[in-house]
Amino acid sequence: MFEFLNLKSEAFGLDISDLSLKIIKLKKKRGGLGLTSFGESQIKPGIIKEGENKYEKSLVWIIREAMAKIKGEKLKTKYVIASLPEEKAYLQVIQMPIMKEEELMSAVIFEAENYIPLPIEDVYLGFQVVLPIYNHLDHTDVLIAALPKNTVDPYVSCLAKAGLIPQFLEIESLAISRALIKNEASNSPVLLVDFGATRTSLIMFSGHSLRFTSSIPISSQKFTEAISQTLKVSFKKAEELKLEQGLLKDNPPAGGKEGEKVFEALIPAFTDLTEQIKKHLSFYQTHSSHEHLPPGSKGVEKILLCGGGANLKGLCDFLSLELKTPVEVGNPWINILPKPLKEVPELPYKESLKYATALGLALRGVKKND
Repeated sequence: MFEFLNLKSEAFGLDISDLSLKIIKLKKKRGGLGLTSFGESQIKPGIIKEGENKYEKSLVWIIREAMAKIKGEKLKTKYVIASLPEEKAYLQVIQMPIMKEEELMSAVIFEAENYIPLPIEDVYLGFQVVLPIYNHLDHTDVLIAALPKNTVDPYVSCLAKAGLIPQFLEIESLAISRALIKNEASNSPVLLVDFGATRTSLIMFSGHSLRFTSSIPISSQKFTEAISQTLKVSFKKAEELKLEQGLLKDNPPAGGKEGEKVFEALIPAFTDLTEQIKKHLSFYQTHSSHEHLPPGSKGVEKILLCGGGANLKGLCDFLSLELKTPVEVGNPWINILPKPLKEVPELPYKESLKYATALGLALRGVKKND
């Protein structure tokens, strides 16, 4: 969304979140795309807090270390497409009169002031035209995205000090939708739920575009803490129990009573999660407009999960029952690998769910050179 260099050169995806950093590099090959490089490094709590880069020197060191420890082929390019924090972003689809491309930029900047709750001179603003799925338009739909300069600048500085050159900086939700939505288009609305370590992102996608996003302070870490506190066990043991038992109350292999205790410990947090999702679905149903979908298109017909927390046993069934909507784990390879493949040997499917943002960023790097 935020373009720095218009170059046809190889670039890798770099996803920076509060507690981890992930790298993905793709390349074109016969029949599609292939994975060449990937890696993950942990970020100590406090270096990045709620999307704000608090300690530049520490993050620069982590980026350099992650690049040095990369799995697969060594990174031979300094060009990068990096993520920007979802919780700091402002995204909105707006309607503009039909006009020439050169006139649209200045008109969008003027109109964006009505939607962004910050002075326009204090943000970086990007936009893209949203094409309709159905019918022609008597106006132009435009997705605008803005982030505060004081949030973005420290990330740009870190990339430069790590010896990298950003081609694009992109909000996480845009990269996630590119990874999970087949051909980046949907005839009906889809809710994407990204379970991160410190927060969960709710991303509504319809037609050719995001419609709105929201971050809520419910996370995989919170689920583990709930087990730890309720069962009076260490965080490490609670994490093991969470992965072993999940939301399967009657999980025979694990032993009945322990599974029931884990289930009961998780229920308050997941009840809170489902209530939050219901509120966002209700908001969307009552505020959606100008989506230009085929006739007969109804509300949200599917929910896709990604992020490390999406692997929790029983999660899809639990959410499907509570939300009365089909819920399934997304496939971050859907626009990369030919069917029926869902993984590559180097990066198994379950593990790759953590890399959805990085895969979406890397996909943009490959598509830029088309």
